[in-house]
Amino acid sequence: MRHITKLTVVAGLLAGGLLACAQEVAVPAMPANPPPAWLTYHLIHPGPGGAFPGDPNCAFYWKGKYHLHYIYNHEGINFAHVTSDDMVHWKWQPTSLNQKAVGHGMFSGTGFFTKEGKPAIIYHGWGSNRNQLAIAQDDKLETWSKSYPLEPKIKPGQDGDKIANWDPDAWLDGDNYYALSGGSPGSGKPPTLFKSADMKNWDYLGLFLDHDMPGVQKDEDISCPNFFKIGNKWMLLCISHNLGCRYYLGDWKNEKFVPDFHARMTWNGRNFFAPESVLTKDKRRVMWAWIMDWPVVPTGVQSLPRELDLPKDGALRIKPLRELESLRYDEKQEKNISVKGNVAYKLEKISGNTLELAITFKAPAAKEVGLNVLCDNNGENGLKIAYVPETKLLQVGSVPAPFELKPGEDLSLRVFIDKNLVEVFANDRQAAVAARPFAPENLGISLFSTGADVAVKLVKSWKMKSCYAER
Repeated sequence: MRHITKLTVVAGLLAGGLLACAQEVAVPAMPANPPPAWLTYHLIHPGPGGAFPGDPNCAFYWKGKYHLHYIYNHEGINFAHVTSDDMVHWKWQPTSLNQKAVGHGMFSGTGFFTKEGKPAIIYHGWGSNRNQLAIAQDDKLETWSKSYPLEPKIKPGQDGDKIANWDPDAWLDGDNYYALSGGSPGSGKPPTLFKSADMKNWDYLGLFLDHDMPGVQKDEDISCPNFFKIGNKWMLLCISHNLGCRYYLGDWKNEKFVPDFHARMTWNGRNFFAPESVLTKDKRRVMWAWIMDWPVVPTGVQSLPRELDLPKDGALRIKPLRELESLRYDEKQEKNISVKGNVAYKLEKISGNTLELAITFKAPAAKEVGLNVLCDNNGENGLKIAYVPETKLLQVGSVPAPFELKPGEDLSLRVFIDKNLVEVFANDRQAAVAARPFAPENLGISLFSTGADVAVKLVKSWKMKSCYAER
């Protein structure tokens, strides 16, 4: 067993006005032999403490490395810091952004770059009743300037009481910085906007949204916001605490966000939560979300990274990160399968609980088609993945995700199974996550079609390596 190590992390130098305290901080590390139920190719929190909440935060690509932070609780509310070459294999770094060093808890926020090209963070300082800013002082992102609060100037006639001082985001647009403060849950306060030329002196601009969208309930807050350009639109990726992850698309003009589309990434609870994204070295937009309220272990499970794209047709594309292919081995396939209506077809060559599957159903016309994974020896008690044309749904376990095939279009599924957690991507246009209680003996996979026969062009499978194994 490789024990969690203790490092003395010097958070700054007195002469430089940096975070000026030395703290002994426990650096998370995977045990040599993780418990059997632990996920193997998702980013997780192995301890110390727990990651509840486990929001991903403050992501960067910087000096050849990807950096991601997430919240965990151990002697305070801290930001764990992980780095990667590929967003698949992660290594924990010293927890320099910790409550003892900073003087307040580290809650939701994002990363951005200054005019000088330095990484900076904005986050909610738990216990300070303010959103806080800090700038990186080294290329490893282990030393940060002393955090300082965003204190906006309220002009006569402005209603400063609308400011929630809640989950923030910030970005640089031309010569100006903009900062967004979310609306805290239960407060009824809307998201508000601020502007600065120097990150020190901030003007209050009023409401961030020009208007809200039909179908958004009045009690839905905008928390964990992440605002960025995608295609020819701007996206506000966020949550409401009641209903989980969602997003808006629209235009950023005249210092207002003017949305024209709204959709959800969670449909039966808050189990896909607190999104964060990064722009990769090759300009892909990649997001994560915290997986919660599912029976998965340990805590702090992050979703698989998703690539987001908005082509000219205006329909958001959602794909699994292409670098996940580096985990594949032992490819198997079955071709040209005829699945009879109402008769399950058990895959004989393909089974397991650490797999990626790629399946193509030929233009299905049945009442529903799909597969069951993690089945017992009788082909039963699995997690069901189904496309239901009548209701225009992709059903993943208990999760009903809106999805519709075009006339004559094949159904193409990418299915990732990690112990008892299942993530499904459909035709690059929808994605959903579900889980079931861990049952290590349940490894079977079967195909099905209800009401009519269906042709399955191809089933491919790959076993998946642990993302924590030595490479």
